[in-house]
Amino acid sequence: MDKTVTSIPAPEANSRDWSRIATSKSFKDLIALKRTFIVPAFLIFFAHFIALAILLGYAPAVASTRVIGTLTVAYLFALSQFAVGWLIAALYLIAASRFDALANDILRQIDSQEGGL
Repeated sequence: MDKTVTSIPAPEANSRDWSRIATSKSFKDLIALKRTFIVPAFLIFFAHFIALAILLGYAPAVASTRVIGTLTVAYLFALSQFAVGWLIAALYLIAASRFDALANDILRQIDSQEGGL
């Protein structure tokens, strides 16, 4: 039984100059725009996450307060972690479509500059 190994051809190298793209003003603007979403979103989620530990550690009486039946403030706060996570994910999906459009504009701009050379 002949077992010949066939190699998968390597994709052709993209002709774009990625170092030039990375140093362009429009790309830096895109990165700055992404940072204005990602950093606050992370800080909000992290603060919400740490707030539960702080509540449990420094205000156990408040945390153990019953809200509805046997559900306590701490339990509802812990469940709200999921809601906040999903909310941030949904907001990122909305923002990502804008980021993708800007990235495509940058690539079209680079391609038109390279095509005009």
